[in-house]
Amino acid sequence: TMEKKRKKGQKLELLTWLQTTGAGEFIFTLLVSMIPIVELRGGIPFGVVTLGLPYPVAFVAAVIGNILPAPFIIVYIRRIFQWMRRRMPRFNGLVDSLEAKAHLKGKKVNKYKYLGLLLFVGIPLPGTGAWTGALAAAFLDMPLRKAMPSIIGGVILAGCIMTGLTHVGIDLFSTVLG
Repeated sequence: TMEKKRKKGQKLELLTWLQTTGAGEFIFTLLVSMIPIVELRGGIPFGVVTLGLPYPVAFVAAVIGNILPAPFIIVYIRRIFQWMRRRMPRFNGLVDSLEAKAHLKGKKVNKYKYLGLLLFVGIPLPGTGAWTGALAAAFLDMPLRKAMPSIIGGVILAGCIMTGLTHVGIDLFSTVLG
């Protein structure tokens, strides 16, 4: 129908805007960096390689995008999990595994408290990052005002590492192909 074609056209316009304008590329990189698991570790290479953003712009977009979910996770995740257990029991297995992951990661963080949280978020390894760090902070009952500086510092550290690795990766790739 005409309505479906109009909506499809709007979606294509949005995608085109996200890929072809400076503001769109910034926001696209920010949104990619908000995705769990991908986070800034995927956001910086995505912004630089896929969209062609300059390193500093990709860095800022990815850092902002990676930090944005953290305070909401710290404050609300336990309530969300409780709500899911009551209203959507079929997701209990998922909630159980996420809680177990938070407790397991929390043991690593708890030993060194806020410095541990900063390093946990900042060293870009599988299973680390702002999402998992915020989850661990929530289950360790870390106050938001104390956990967030560690998470922000960790995200900035991870951003610096990933920017460097992206630069090295592009140089290596262009040398091999070049």
